[in-house]
Amino acid sequence: MSNIENPESFRDKVATVDKKGKRIWVFPQRPEGRLHNLRKWVTVVYLIVFFGLPFVQVDGHPVFLINILERKFILFGQIFWPQDFFIFALGMVVFIVFIALFTVVFGRVFCGWACPQTVFMEMLFRKIEYAIDGNAAEQKILDKSAWNTNKIVKRVTKWTAFWALSFVIANTFLAYIIGVEELEKMVREPLSMHVGTLTSLTIFTTVFFFIYLWMREQVCTVICPYGRMQGVLLDKDSVIVAYDYRRGEERGKFHKNEKRTIGDCIDCGQCVKVCPTGIDIRNGTQLECTNCTACIDACNHMMTAVGLPNGLIRYASENNISKKRPWRFTWRMKAYSVVMVLLLGVLTWLLASRTDVGVTLLRTPGQLYQEQPNGGLSNLYNYKMLNKTFKDKEIALKPENFKGSITLVGETHLKIPRDGTISGTMFVFVDKSDIKGRKTLIQIGVYEAGKKIATIKTSFLGPFNGN
Repeated sequence: MSNIENPESFRDKVATVDKKGKRIWVFPQRPEGRLHNLRKWVTVVYLIVFFGLPFVQVDGHPVFLINILERKFILFGQIFWPQDFFIFALGMVVFIVFIALFTVVFGRVFCGWACPQTVFMEMLFRKIEYAIDGNAAEQKILDKSAWNTNKIVKRVTKWTAFWALSFVIANTFLAYIIGVEELEKMVREPLSMHVGTLTSLTIFTTVFFFIYLWMREQVCTVICPYGRMQGVLLDKDSVIVAYDYRRGEERGKFHKNEKRTIGDCIDCGQCVKVCPTGIDIRNGTQLECTNCTACIDACNHMMTAVGLPNGLIRYASENNISKKRPWRFTWRMKAYSVVMVLLLGVLTWLLASRTDVGVTLLRTPGQLYQEQPNGGLSNLYNYKMLNKTFKDKEIALKPENFKGSITLVGETHLKIPRDGTISGTMFVFVDKSDIKGRKTLIQIGVYEAGKKIATIKTSFLGPFNGN
């Protein structure tokens, strides 16, 4: 009988915790195979992008910067300020919907192929561990052995390598926050000038070191909420790493030259031995599974060795296996896709309509209107202007829907330095004929090189009924 159909529950416990609540340390066997080789190439590209992106610059500025301290964000060469936060908020909604849609269709492919935790752990730190401590069997022996010279040397070497790599990762994240030029400046200057930064860097390095040395798969199974979310997001048409129990059951050892009358699963346990989270994929979908594909490669290797078809463990949906039907694009997937397209459309429109100059114009508090000798009225306004580009800007303000003029106080031109702000006061003069009441809505055009780039709407304070 299939384990999936067996009333015996395997979901009542976490694979890496025993009945007494103690940690079961996982020593996964070194993965090998076609999918693992593909993951290596993906990892190479991933690491080149991750470690190289802070050094990429456009017009002398980083192409990617998340400067939380100064509330300045640069994405693909475009600078964003707190005034653009609504775009980030919508972008976050789009990202969450995308994650939901992606999970509904492809399961946890992101976890296995693109999550930083998985990529760094399995493709960097684990590789270092294999090189120093050996394969799974050698690691188990070393773990149980006494603290002799061999064990001390290997432990110190591994811890040093882990710490050094954690330090590099922490510095890279810091470069994304403050920029690589500022990071290089801190390296050149005396440490006494950057005690706070060095302390923060040491703390983050220690956190990364602790995660990859000790926490490991616990981050995916206990801390990360994404694994628990998949129980809600996945359905029977979602593509996951799955064991074909209809073909594999009933399990039984393989004997040379036998004519097999039971299932194709030879119960070798290789899929369990290579799993970095310690689960048995033959039990079905589990929150611990990160879709790393190590079990697929291991199973295919054994199937080839005994002359049976590959694909006993593969990317498939529950309906692919139970009903033996091809994958289909369900109504649920279609609904998510429609929402996704709409949100992407709105986000694209917001980005396209975003101006290079942000202007805030507010009437000076406590100031009433002033009568002018020519029969007009004036209001005093405070302005603040933000240049969202890396080029100096010179702009002009012109009346749009009223007769009058605009006069700057103490300035003759509005010059905004690149990546900077200016503020000041100005008078807006309006002809009495345009005053409609106590408050009249007026529009002021913002022009750059004779081209209107934005329109500001504000209220103009006047006498009742224009008298």
